[in-house]
Amino acid sequence: MDIRTLNADIAVGPQITPADVAALAAAGYRAILCNRPDGEGVDQPGFAEIAQAAQACGLPVHHLPVESGKVRDEDAQAFGVLLASLPKPVFAYCRTGTRSATLWALSQATRLPLPEILQRARSAGYDLQAVVRRVANGGQMPGDAVDATHDVVIVGGGAAGVAVAASLLARRRDLDIAIIDPAEVHYYQPGWTMVGAGVFKPEVTARTMASVLPRGVRWLKGAVAAFEPERDAVVLDGCRVVGYRQLVVCPGLKLDWQAIPGLPETLGRHGVTSNYRYDLAPYTWELVQRLRGGKAVFTQPPMPIKCAGAPQKAMYLSADHWRRQGVLDQIDIEFCNAGAVLFGVADYVPALMEYIAAYGVHLNFGHQLVAVDGPARRATFIHTHADGRKEAILKDFDLLHVVPPQAAPDFVRVSPLADAAGWVDVDPATLRHKRHANVFALGDCANTTNAKTAAAARKQAPVVAHNLLAALGHAKGEARYDGYGSCPLTVERGKIVLAEFVYGGKVAPTFPKWLIDGRRPSTLAWYLKDRVLPPMYWSGMLKGREWLAEPALTE
Repeated sequence: MDIRTLNADIAVGPQITPADVAALAAAGYRAILCNRPDGEGVDQPGFAEIAQAAQACGLPVHHLPVESGKVRDEDAQAFGVLLASLPKPVFAYCRTGTRSATLWALSQATRLPLPEILQRARSAGYDLQAVVRRVANGGQMPGDAVDATHDVVIVGGGAAGVAVAASLLARRRDLDIAIIDPAEVHYYQPGWTMVGAGVFKPEVTARTMASVLPRGVRWLKGAVAAFEPERDAVVLDGCRVVGYRQLVVCPGLKLDWQAIPGLPETLGRHGVTSNYRYDLAPYTWELVQRLRGGKAVFTQPPMPIKCAGAPQKAMYLSADHWRRQGVLDQIDIEFCNAGAVLFGVADYVPALMEYIAAYGVHLNFGHQLVAVDGPARRATFIHTHADGRKEAILKDFDLLHVVPPQAAPDFVRVSPLADAAGWVDVDPATLRHKRHANVFALGDCANTTNAKTAAAARKQAPVVAHNLLAALGHAKGEARYDGYGSCPLTVERGKIVLAEFVYGGKVAPTFPKWLIDGRRPSTLAWYLKDRVLPPMYWSGMLKGREWLAEPALTE
């Protein structure tokens, strides 16, 4: 018997036999719902046979027959009413389970987010892309009309999205471009490390979305519910459908605060903070100034994450402040990294290790944060030993800087564009989707192996712009991205180890060694981070000025 769980209330599966009913009862199911009409197959037991077996086991059973491929709105509504009224959990079945899964999805359209519905169905082995629009439309059959069609639709108005729009318009002003993003504010996220150290004011890292979008770009202020690449369409919440000739996907990634029990309710309180959120970075600085003794714990989750150096940047700048205040010896600093190395590119590790030693930091590799008790100021970690053995460890703290686990956005992860891990599946050089030729992706949501940094997006945007225009017949040759990423590691106030590298972890410095030696802490690199990069971001990258970012072309 094939039982596929959708949630705690319901499981679905293929046709059952009367003999299976007792096994369902023994497994804890308390009701049966049949969605298959009698006589659909020559080997199919009739509903009456199933009902007789269910009665013998004391299970209520209902028949809601639905023709294959013809699930009506009223069928889904009736399914929802039955599901609500029956004792739980319910087992529903049809020929393969697909109709039952579809009925459940449509009945839950107003109760659960679309990505969650699709994910639960997919986990059970059912692909419900064919009913995405209906689920997005509250479980009702929508019209087939597309609300609008554009030459280029860009999903995401962050660094990558605005940069690629600006690069496209710098090459061809007459393009009809739309950016889809529900956010009112655009953030310069690389600045939040500096906010957490009291170097930047938080407000200098934020501008209104309307003020940063390139002139002429249409802003569709809404959230994406689903992708329909076979129809060249994007479905927004509320079932608004936007068509495209070319699609660019760059909505960033999801910070999964909820994945750590106890964390969401204690963030911003009880000494728990994170520079990964605009509203919390000032609290980091407040805690750092206030701490005169005790234990400070800094965490890093499993990869991939955005800006893999940021977890330790917060630690170095905090330790530097405590050293300047003369209290460093009174503070026990721990860095709990779920990974096995301090930094992924070995060339930069020696310089970082000098600071680890100077600040007296205790390195704990293979330590993943799994729970936080804010009022008790206690964190739980799982330590994975070299032999694979796992051990739970409790750590008290006075300051806890948390970097949450990170994943592709839900609507990306459950879409036809995603790879097995949930990231948009693109060619690492051209950034074109591997299966859909008119789809590109860049930034944090792509499955490329580069570091997920703004510097990577700055290099990727011109590559996507050129290749997209080539696909439209407006450019020649092919642009290729080499995996460039940059991580200015703020090891102390006034000095930075400027890590720059491409695919494979190969060091790729922008400046000559006599000017900035990225393997050593540099005052000039700090000046670059503090004074040069913010205006380069706002007035260069977001305006289509490809300073030090022009793509290499091949025929």
